Amino acid sequence: MAILFNKVERGNPSNAAAPKKWYPVIKSTGLVREKELAKLLADETTLNPKEAEFAIAQLQKVAINLLLNGNTVQLGDLGSFRLTAHCEGVPAKSTVTAQQIKSVSVRFTQSQALKDSLKKASFKAVDSL
Repeated sequence: MAILFNKVERGNPSNAAAPKKWYPVIKSTGLVREKELAKLLADETTLNPKEAEFAIAQLQKVAINLLLNGNTVQLGDLGSFRLTAHCEGVPAKSTVTAQQIKSVSVRFTQSQALKDSLKKASFKAVDSL
């Protein structure tokens, strides 16, 4: 199955006078929620759907706790998750405090195996269907 994309015309936000250009923008074909993911996982393992759902829920709980304790969480050939912070700078090291941290985000870094898999992706324009 090919990954679908829409054709979208966009302007340059840093230069409003620049001519607009067309870009392919990947289109999601749907949202797979935890229950459906658990069912698909159960089909690939010896777990029943409820066990798979519980395992996914526990994975989420454990991963969140690990991140909140400052760990990077690697999920095999998928990649790793780590926290990043958006901060305000100060002129002196001695004045650095936690209050400078304005927001925290989760950064996902794909593994080499995932990168290699994505190189094999094929694409199809939505308007060609």
